[in-house]
Amino acid sequence: MLASWFTSWYALPLYILLGLVLLFGVFALLGRIAGGRFLKPIITGMAKVPLLRRWLAKLSATAMKKQNPELASALQKMERSGAMTDPMKAQAAMSRLTSPERRALLDATAQQQESAPEPLNREQRRRLEKARRESQRRGGR
Repeated sequence: MLASWFTSWYALPLYILLGLVLLFGVFALLGRIAGGRFLKPIITGMAKVPLLRRWLAKLSATAMKKQNPELASALQKMERSGAMTDPMKAQAAMSRLTSPERRALLDATAQQQESAPEPLNREQRRRLEKARRESQRRGGR
């Protein structure tokens, strides 16, 4: 009797629900282990699917709006103007940003550059150090 209940069509939603709970549990566990190191390749693989890419972009934008609204607004304006690929458009878009948006974008860029791997040769290290000194000098005014 019990075996026939598990194979019936009425239990299908229960199986789907249990599968989704298990899947979300695995994602939560992988996200907690080593700062999400094992979850990152899975997310990048999922981002290759167009529908999932749009969903992940919306999810990321919503999270950023809650966490840092100025940065989210600045990135939205930069994407809308097409500044992500063209440096001239990026310069024009930067002039349209408000002061808090510009500051948030520059801080995020500086933070991203700090977390980038160290350049390999001496010329790259010198160029990076010069850019850091320039940004500190401009920021100190």
